[in-house]
Amino acid sequence: MSQGSDVHRDDVHRDQAQHDERGEAVAQGLARVRARIHEAAAVSGRLPEDVRLVVVTKFFPASDVRILASLGVTEVAENRHQEAQAKAEECADLGLAWHFVGGLQSNKAAAVARYSAAVHSLDRAKLVGPLDRGAGERGEPLDVLCQVSLDPPGADHRSGVEPDRLAALAERVAQADALRLRGLMAVAPLDEDPAAAFDRLAALREAFLRDHPGAGWLSAGMSGDLEQAVAVGATHVRVGSAVLGSRP
Repeated sequence: MSQGSDVHRDDVHRDQAQHDERGEAVAQGLARVRARIHEAAAVSGRLPEDVRLVVVTKFFPASDVRILASLGVTEVAENRHQEAQAKAEECADLGLAWHFVGGLQSNKAAAVARYSAAVHSLDRAKLVGPLDRGAGERGEPLDVLCQVSLDPPGADHRSGVEPDRLAALAERVAQADALRLRGLMAVAPLDEDPAAAFDRLAALREAFLRDHPGAGWLSAGMSGDLEQAVAVGATHVRVGSAVLGSRP
């Protein structure tokens, strides 16, 4: 056997060992997060199956998406269009539901709608038309959540529609032909106890559901605050680093 063959064999063995090691790390992270969801649901008197885990794969390779799929994950999320589109195409054989959770640009919204099963981050009316157009071209309804800001008035906040403008935005979505208004999404402010922020979200949701009783999804909670989100009724938690580790 040639020296080149030996080197190739060693490379294959090393790559397989690295893949196996990565798979074990992801499996352990996933198990820990699933246990946290189970415990948080139990404490809140809810059923664990009523809380859906959406694994945020931003900056991680498509090989990690494949590992997640092999472990039973069916819903993954991205927050940048270019990366999301590329991974959705590369992993099209896995039958995953791709959620878009990042800031949307109006000139890319239609493209996002063509590969996404759900968009969590609709925060302004000008995005409704492009999303509706993209979903129509795809030929499948697009699930949409309105992202509402939990920051105090005047704060330099993360994305999200102001609460007093939420009703008008939701109505625009409800009237779109190819969009399905599913519920609300929010991110707890960085400098506040997430439990207090999510309490405000629960109050907003209560009023929202009176106008849109069929839009019961609540996308809230990430690696550091999923328990507080589950406590106020989150139906979807968006978790990345707690499953996949520190981002590369």
